[in-house]
Amino acid sequence: MRFHFTPIYSSWLNQVELWFAKIHRDLLARGIFTSVADLARKIRKYIRAYAKVARPFRWSYSDPTRRIIANPMTGTAY
Repeated sequence: MRFHFTPIYSSWLNQVELWFAKIHRDLLARGIFTSVADLARKIRKYIRAYAKVARPFRWSYSDPTRRIIANPMTGTAY
C-alpha cells in the first residue's frame, strides 16, 4: 500500500472555494445582469469557455526539505 498525502491547504473544499473565487473575480465582480436567467446563462457560458482551456494542475516541490515524509514505523506522516 502506498500513501499519498496532500497538504491541508489543498483539500477539495479549498479547491471549490478557489473555483468560486475565480468565477467571482472573472465574471461576477464587474458584471451587469438583467435577470437571474441572464446571470445563469453567463455563468454557464463562462464555465464552457473555461472548460475548453482548463488543464490539470500538477503538484511540484521546488524545495525537497519541505516534503511530507512518511513515518516508517506507522506509515503515516505524523
